[in-house]
Amino acid sequence: MENFLNIIIFAGMAYLIGSFSTAIITCKLMGIEDPRKTGSNNPGATNVLRHGGKKAAIITLIGDMIKGLIPVLITLQFHTEHLIIGIAGLSALLGHIFPVYYGFKGGKGVATYYGVILGISWQVGLIALAIWLIVAAILKISSLSALVSIFLTPLILWYFSQSIELCSSVALMSLIVFWRHKRNIKSLLQGSEVKIGKSAK
Repeated sequence: MENFLNIIIFAGMAYLIGSFSTAIITCKLMGIEDPRKTGSNNPGATNVLRHGGKKAAIITLIGDMIKGLIPVLITLQFHTEHLIIGIAGLSALLGHIFPVYYGFKGGKGVATYYGVILGISWQVGLIALAIWLIVAAILKISSLSALVSIFLTPLILWYFSQSIELCSSVALMSLIVFWRHKRNIKSLLQGSEVKIGKSAK
């Protein structure tokens, strides 16, 4: 019973933190058009970069990562159980994608995903980010870079942790992010995916 209550408490905390939209808040404060109403209509760093510039995009990226990182670090202060940590990370991601403050319509979750991974294991987080950077530098496609990195992350985490609970949570997170990128995957298959720095039509 106590474990169930802990899961509810930390999952709820993580979800509420994850629900804050860095992209929407940043664009509003900087006088930039709402990212939900322009470009890909996605409140994320890539869309903000295309229409709001590098500064706004960097703030959005860092903010979205922090709101994935903080709930995991808070949970780790009270628990070492991998199940609770994994559920907290998953809840932060779900908060970003289905934010209670914005009608449950949020972003695709990539930066928040990386924040969660950095909280669970900084080594795995840095490797995942390095994979993203390498693929992005070569192919210049943000979505593909994220998908490659996120596909490999549960496998990398298993190598470091051997934890079924953590890896299952992260694998589920990866599936959710892939689902959120279904339009991007279709565009990639058609060869029409927008490259980094280019404007979406």
